[in-house]
Amino acid sequence: MTDYQAMEDRSSMGILTKRDVVIVRGSGTRVWDSEGKEYIDCIAGHGTANVGHSHPVVVDAVARQAKRLMSCPEAFYNDIRAKLGTALCQEAAPIGLSRLFLCNSGTEAVEAALKFARVVTGRTGVIAAQRGFHGRTFGALSATWNPKYRKPFEPLLPGFTHVLYNDVEAMDKAIDDRTAAVILEIVQGEGGVRLASSEYLKRVETFCRERGALFIVDEVQTGFGRTGALFASQHHDLRPDILCLAKAMAGGLPVGAVLCSDSVKEIPAMSHGTTFGGSPVICAAALATLSVIKNERLVEHAEVSGTYFRDRLRAISAPGIREIRGMGLMVGVELKGRVTPVLRGLMERSVMALPAGNTVLRFLPPLSITSEDIDQVTDALKEVLSSLEASPRVRSNKQGGRRRHSTAGELGSGESG
Repeated sequence: MTDYQAMEDRSSMGILTKRDVVIVRGSGTRVWDSEGKEYIDCIAGHGTANVGHSHPVVVDAVARQAKRLMSCPEAFYNDIRAKLGTALCQEAAPIGLSRLFLCNSGTEAVEAALKFARVVTGRTGVIAAQRGFHGRTFGALSATWNPKYRKPFEPLLPGFTHVLYNDVEAMDKAIDDRTAAVILEIVQGEGGVRLASSEYLKRVETFCRERGALFIVDEVQTGFGRTGALFASQHHDLRPDILCLAKAMAGGLPVGAVLCSDSVKEIPAMSHGTTFGGSPVICAAALATLSVIKNERLVEHAEVSGTYFRDRLRAISAPGIREIRGMGLMVGVELKGRVTPVLRGLMERSVMALPAGNTVLRFLPPLSITSEDIDQVTDALKEVLSSLEASPRVRSNKQGGRRRHSTAGELGSGESG
């Protein structure tokens, strides 16, 4: 049998940690490894597979478009791109977001948003939140808070400030006449599945309006139904100047988008660009994904299933759980100990989940997850926590030679953008 792990290790730079499994197939809420083992996937490609793996409607749209036209840069108009722009800006987006820039990832969407904010306002300051994650390219990384991502690449871009999340007073003090933009997540994913209050978000929006700064909402992970609304900002009736989207937009294919209000105008021609952004195949996948979300009522399903998921988690009487939190099917379990042994135990029981820091377990399943799936996941978690409490000394799982997982981030860090 081909050793795909060794093969990949030989060519990989080893920057991203990997789990000791080769995933070869996915369908709906399930993935299978090279040995035929089936898992309930509560990672869903870091939240990209909201409609499930290899949804037949998306697969068919991609195949049909690939046969027709695969590449068409924005130097030309394109029929599928035009349809996607209409679907997003006129039908799906929060009120006021009427313009679109297409790119290839979440971090690219954030980069574009930061550039647009600086050129529109003529200012350079950007306010972001502690524990916030916005990507790993230089501008997005400058807005990202976690020092483990930042320090190897410092000095980063000047003008970025991080303030306490969900703290109105801290934000009030931070925004001044040098601030080009405030960028926030509605729910901090990598930051521990932490939710902002409606009062906080509305006050930040007001501060931005009053002081001439743009309000950027990063919905790279929360977009397209994840939280029980098509966009998380709709839970709070927000009117951002810029909305950053990516992960779940095209059924698992790489895509990013920046939706802008009329306050974002007069961007100099050719001051920003993309080669692959808005490709016909990706646009076809995105249109198909939007249709699946609508036709299968996945937004409503995420709200109901998310409530059921959190209720089932709260019913676990385990002293190792500190708090359950989340919105829709973006679910976090804060533990009193480290998350790595729990992630390992879940994989042994055919469940895949994510960390969100050293002590938070994060579930991002496809929005089509069933109550039976959720029961299986929560039963597995209960078993894992019980076994760890019975045997607190966990083996170190050292593996000679190969670069595998080893400490807190070992089973895959949260975001890849």
